[in-house]
Amino acid sequence: MILIIDDDKAVRTSLLLLLQRHQYAAKDVGSPNEALAWLHHNVPALIILDLNFSLNTSGEEGMRLLGQIRKLHPGVPVIIITGWATIDLAVKGMKAGASDFINKPWNNDHLLASVKTLLNLQHKKEERWSRQKLDQQYQFQHIIGQDPKMLAILETIGRVASTDASVLIMGESGTGKELVAEAIHQNSLRCNKPFVKVNLGGISTTLFESELFGHVRGAFTDARSDRTGRFEMANKGSIFLDEIGDLDLGSQVKLLRVLQDRTYEVLGSSRTKTVDVRVICATNRDLPSMVQSGLFREDLLYRINLITIRLPSLRERAGDIPLLVQAFIGNMRELYNRPHLSVSVRAQKWLQGLELPGNIRQLKNLVERTVLVSKRDELDEADFEAQLETGGKKGKPSLPAVGQLTLEQMEIQMINQAMQHHKNRITRVARALGITRSALYRRLEKYHIPYDEASE
Repeated sequence: MILIIDDDKAVRTSLLLLLQRHQYAAKDVGSPNEALAWLHHNVPALIILDLNFSLNTSGEEGMRLLGQIRKLHPGVPVIIITGWATIDLAVKGMKAGASDFINKPWNNDHLLASVKTLLNLQHKKEERWSRQKLDQQYQFQHIIGQDPKMLAILETIGRVASTDASVLIMGESGTGKELVAEAIHQNSLRCNKPFVKVNLGGISTTLFESELFGHVRGAFTDARSDRTGRFEMANKGSIFLDEIGDLDLGSQVKLLRVLQDRTYEVLGSSRTKTVDVRVICATNRDLPSMVQSGLFREDLLYRINLITIRLPSLRERAGDIPLLVQAFIGNMRELYNRPHLSVSVRAQKWLQGLELPGNIRQLKNLVERTVLVSKRDELDEADFEAQLETGGKKGKPSLPAVGQLTLEQMEIQMINQAMQHHKNRITRVARALGITRSALYRRLEKYHIPYDEASE
């Protein structure tokens, strides 16, 4: 049963008809007192709560009621909905325990997507699914792992994929965030529509609007023809916004509008366009800490993380390393025409002991480098150890003694080493160093390190 709490009878009637038309049982009440009286004797599956009652538009009554609901039924999801919403009030409601916030007039599809997602999460089964059972029901063939943490994540993906809920994927660099985003899309109702990937860390502030929303000819000096933006490309499908933590505050404001209203304006045009898209974001940054530091908008954080998936580092699921190694070797047998390639059990155990701060990406690079260098078909511990870039015991960096180098000198050395290794390919160097392209450019200019744009 879904409980609707709103003082406007027309709103309650509209919501009741919408929910009942989609096979949801629903009940409506018109005041906080009626709501509390009903809640003392009943437990709803979900609550849709207006924040303003009578002539009061401060939201205080709704916030007070939300607090009382949380005490009575702490596990019941609450969607706050109001025609007088301010961003601050919505964020305050999320902090107080609301699961989502929606403005009046609402978008029916958006509201239903939120309802479906929250109810799906409530119906989480206590039994843990095996990897075999998950693979029978969903398409997870590109995600390798049997660790309980990964199985729980795959379970969550399976439950939320069929909804249009926004998803935030968090995890260290190299943990497979893009693969998870692709799995969400592949298991959704949008799987036959576009899946558009956008690396926000690689887009400069000046080109942000043009890249995401498009531009018309003549919108700026170099706009010689119309350009279709990424959101329009992803219409009816899914858009994956990678490295969202790298966005500057000005771009965050522009992104918030399209995520909030699903509307945007093409650069150079005054015509508003509407987009139907599923939004999936990813970052290796600590967004809550960035919010506290004023580097990331709190309202944007709450808009993108209806569902949050935190990917474990590879060292947290070291038991999956042999599975990953076998998968990499299987691909390389065909790729390099070496059908007898294998990895010894001893080498697999040794690889499990590495810290691997670059996670799956670093492990794959290590395996591939070892395959290319070694002429032996069975790779052993010594083969892998010889190819460790960092040196030192168990993959730990071999650092100079304190006082030998300044941090600046170490940074210069690391950038030069990465530039040499990746042959000045800026995107690869930035990814290897864990920074954005713009941040790398700033350091190259600061330290007067030469680079060739053509090599990109």
